[in-house]
Amino acid sequence: MKLIAENMKIILTGATGFVGEGVLLALLQRADVEKVLSVSRRPCEIEHPKLEEYIVADFMTLPAVDPRLQGYDACFFCAGKSNFGMSREEYYHLSYTITMHFAKAIGADPNFVFIYLSGAGTSESSLQFWSRTKAKAERDLTTLGFKAAYGFRPAGMKPVKGQKRLQGWGKYHWLFTWIPGISNPIEQVADAMIACTRNGYHKRIIEVRDIERLTR
Repeated sequence: MKLIAENMKIILTGATGFVGEGVLLALLQRADVEKVLSVSRRPCEIEHPKLEEYIVADFMTLPAVDPRLQGYDACFFCAGKSNFGMSREEYYHLSYTITMHFAKAIGADPNFVFIYLSGAGTSESSLQFWSRTKAKAERDLTTLGFKAAYGFRPAGMKPVKGQKRLQGWGKYHWLFTWIPGISNPIEQVADAMIACTRNGYHKRIIEVRDIERLTR
């Protein structure tokens, strides 16, 4: 099994959203991250020597084993939207079909780690459609030939300093305090993703407490 290079190269989706922007800013601050490729429908409006952008209007148009997605150590898949106002078909396409297509555009690679940001409350046995859909994506990503595929389920995420895309409760982050075991600062989530990529983890599903353990 290939060891992850000291200077990691990361593919990131969702950089124009709340969590993805925070993860991007945290990654760019790390000395052990050499390059971040942001794959998004529109520019993230962040300039940094480590950052490269790949603008793709529709992820479903990505070819299998896309040459632009080769030569990286991991993908942190943070793209996604709330199911509010969506039909089941729309949400399934966004959260499952597009995710799986993107993973196949990277291609089976026994040295590659795929991390899917699902969120607290995800469960295959849930009565909520969104929760079961994300759990299905978590499970099926493990069948695509990667070294490892993890489902990250953080909660109550506190923004990274300098974030501008504070959707939802992120706009009111000053009302919240990070509480160990209940919430995760986005910077901690990014650090846990790096730790999981570099060293692996004994669980496929990464909950709030696991994120804390990975960053100790």
